[in-house]
Amino acid sequence: MFGYVAMLSLGVVLGLIGAGGSILTVPVLVYLFAVPASQATGYSLAIVGATAQAGAMEYLRRGQSNPRMALIFGIPAILGVYLTRRYLFPAIPDPVMQFDSFILSKDMMVMVLFAIFMLITSIAMIRSKQEAELPAGHTVKLDAKKFPLIFALGLGVGVVTGFVGAGGGFMILPVLVLLGGLPMKVAIGTDLLIIAAKSLIGFIGEAQASAAIDYGFVALITLLPLVGIALGTYLNKHAPAGKLKLAFGWFVLIMGAYIVTKELFLA
Repeated sequence: MFGYVAMLSLGVVLGLIGAGGSILTVPVLVYLFAVPASQATGYSLAIVGATAQAGAMEYLRRGQSNPRMALIFGIPAILGVYLTRRYLFPAIPDPVMQFDSFILSKDMMVMVLFAIFMLITSIAMIRSKQEAELPAGHTVKLDAKKFPLIFALGLGVGVVTGFVGAGGGFMILPVLVLLGGLPMKVAIGTDLLIIAAKSLIGFIGEAQASAAIDYGFVALITLLPLVGIALGTYLNKHAPAGKLKLAFGWFVLIMGAYIVTKELFLA
């Protein structure tokens, strides 16, 4: 029951603030649904991708999205996540390494890396300030000189997404706002479009590399965040997303610290 509520909540957060909600997917699958961590990161890509796609369509309908910037950033991100799930991730041995009595399994490595990603994401959420956003009427000017940097960042985000199975929205949003010159509302819609494309393509890579996928479970568990993101995109018009982002940032920080402690010291 807690797992179902959590899946609904992650959709709400993703629709409301454009990022952050997907950070819950892997811990929920691992700790509440008992899915192995290495498999949960693949399942997460399908869940996050489908959920973000639903939100992205709503932002496109409102005209709050920039497909051109989504292509510039999204193509290398898609390449990174696909290659990671298709070739790099399956090539990692299990166990990864062993020192005397300490054995670092592949699942433990995934959860520790995911926890580090959670801690970085939580700090970004806590430190971000709504007043630093560009005004809604800001004119978008795409500087071609910044394209190589945007490409490199997109590739990096794709590789990280492939490893941890999260959308990486809080790595994407600053790039879209600061380098792409997008107003925050448009950046959120574009962010969701990028997350959807790279996550779903990443899951295709996972499906090609692994035969042990429970498609029925993935389809069932995706329905709740789809309902949640519909609610979140509606609340985005009215709710104070900045306050939610701060509170959720502290929650993710605590969860990340808990996962590190559990995996390294309480396992």
